[in-house]
Amino acid sequence: MGKVLYIAEKPSVAQEFAKALHLRTSRKDGYLETDDAVVTWCVGHLVTMSYPEVYDEKYKKWSLDTLPFLPEEFKYEVIQSVSKQYKIVSKLLNRSDIDVIYVCTDSGREGEYIYRLVEQMSGVKGKIRKRVWIDSQTEEEILRGIREAKDLSEYDNLSASAYLRAKEDYLIGINFSRLLTLKYGNSISSYLNKKYSVISVGRVMTCVLGMVVRREREIREFVETPFYRVIDRIDLNGQMLEGEWKAVEGSNYFQSPKLYKENGFKEKRDADELIHYLMESKPVKCKIDSIEKKKEKKNPPLLFNLAELQNECSKRFKISPDETLRIVQELYEKKLVTYPRTDARVLSTAVAKEIHKNLNGLMKYDAVVPYLNDIVQMGSYKGLAKTRYVKDSQITDHYAIIPTGQGLGALKSVSSLSARVYDLIVKRFLSIFYPPAVYQKVSIVSSVRSEKFFSNLKMLAEEGYFKVTGVPGSKKNDKSSTSPEGYEEDSSDENANQEMFQMIQTIRKGMEFPVYSFETKEGKTSPPKRYNSGSLILAMENAGQLIEDEELRAQIKGSGIGTSATRGEILKKLFNNKYLMLNKKTQVVTPALEGEMIYDVVNHSIRSLLNPELTASWEKGLNYVAEGQITDEEYMIKLEKFIISRTQGVLGLNNQSELRRCYDYASQFYKKSHNEKNK
Repeated sequence: MGKVLYIAEKPSVAQEFAKALHLRTSRKDGYLETDDAVVTWCVGHLVTMSYPEVYDEKYKKWSLDTLPFLPEEFKYEVIQSVSKQYKIVSKLLNRSDIDVIYVCTDSGREGEYIYRLVEQMSGVKGKIRKRVWIDSQTEEEILRGIREAKDLSEYDNLSASAYLRAKEDYLIGINFSRLLTLKYGNSISSYLNKKYSVISVGRVMTCVLGMVVRREREIREFVETPFYRVIDRIDLNGQMLEGEWKAVEGSNYFQSPKLYKENGFKEKRDADELIHYLMESKPVKCKIDSIEKKKEKKNPPLLFNLAELQNECSKRFKISPDETLRIVQELYEKKLVTYPRTDARVLSTAVAKEIHKNLNGLMKYDAVVPYLNDIVQMGSYKGLAKTRYVKDSQITDHYAIIPTGQGLGALKSVSSLSARVYDLIVKRFLSIFYPPAVYQKVSIVSSVRSEKFFSNLKMLAEEGYFKVTGVPGSKKNDKSSTSPEGYEEDSSDENANQEMFQMIQTIRKGMEFPVYSFETKEGKTSPPKRYNSGSLILAMENAGQLIEDEELRAQIKGSGIGTSATRGEILKKLFNNKYLMLNKKTQVVTPALEGEMIYDVVNHSIRSLLNPELTASWEKGLNYVAEGQITDEEYMIKLEKFIISRTQGVLGLNNQSELRRCYDYASQFYKKSHNEKNK
């Protein structure tokens, strides 16, 4: 009987597989070996797509005559810097004494692609090939993955979508970068007084650039509008209750052109006139028209997927999505958390049944032992499978990021920032076993003469899951804490003290109270917010929309731009190209002048590349290939048609003077840096 070969994506992962299998290996050059098994590894990608000049020397020179470039068969080559490891892996794959190959690369589209390229390049034949699909690197999960490994052919559709994603990025990047550089590169370089400008275009990258530039232009074009609200203060036997005037039906100002919306005036004099009217009758009293009391439940949020975690870490720790991925990947490799490159925010039924193992393991993490004791006492982990945190239909490759409950000794060897990210993941996980937080809300409508005032109070009645995460807006939850929601809401949300609530219990409809004062408050309309690195990742996940509500986000899941594994890297490329700028302290993202000029070029040539919905539909198409709903041939035909038609369209354009006006418009907002370059 021949040997078994295990091939992992990295040396560290290969070591974990050898350890989990209890193999007493001898160390060889680039692999480990025993009498009946061999463990080897890639070092990320070992094989890549060849440059166009490999097909034909004529493609080395960028020329409009050679576009579009659409090879009938794609060529691949070994990456020179890792050729030694490729030769080792290739030789092992073809060794006559190896009968079975276990593919243990990362469980996702990219991990599949890494292995398939090596196998293709090596010409592997006549071997049994099994795919290991795991959600963490714990010994138990590794052994389960090997035990339940399926034939590699069952992942052929996933492999096809991986190849297509690479071909699409390659063809769009090469064709459109060359096309737009040759057509417009000189106009950009001469305007910026540079030697040359390459217009780098990408399927996802260009779309994200467009999102940021459009947002910046919305902010520039925003016109601030002042408005004036009228506030009263009612004396409830020593407790002051504020109310806001609204021009509802019955008001002297109902649907008046003087209004800015229903709760303010366009001019201060009109607000002052209202106050004068209200104070004409002395003493000034208000009458309680209605009082409504209700309880509002706030459920623990869904679990982290990578995008949510990147957004959270950007806000809390001011780190980039790329840095968050690096940290959570490190935590995964140290067995502390489950697979990070996931889009799911829920768990599977199978995992829910075994969740007590994760909880038991966390008993060694002192910081959360009190919460674990609560969970044991409540017994809430027993009914987890019936909650909104478990839904098999919302999981494609992997479930949400949660702590494994293992590897806790490794926490001593990670940075303090990594430890805080781990704590964030743990507390989000534990919060789902707690009941909702409950707010007591009171809405009071009062009237002074013919005008109505509205008062809303909110007080935390039951702590619920806030016991784990901290109460939103409370001062103790500063931004350095690990309470997941410590900064999310203004403390004015919880604007009533216990004494006020006790007083309100005695209030009845029809009662009258003295009005202590009226006041005019000036407000101003606000421009849209700039993206920060985290909110940009969320917007990418949601097809270009920054959706704050997590229920709405769940509804359009699967319509994102890019994938959880690639979004951080795409942003990094945009920063490195100096198309976008990142403020490292605040993580706020803004365009650079060259990036804005490239936006104008694309907008006037291949506008559809800036369309988030179109970019998201391509990503969805790749998912359809992975699911077997369409063939890779069908997808490729559409892609080639798109490239041909857009190339022909650009070749027929004559819009240089129009673009010059666009450059002039954009450059006025970068006067300082632009002038310095031209000195």
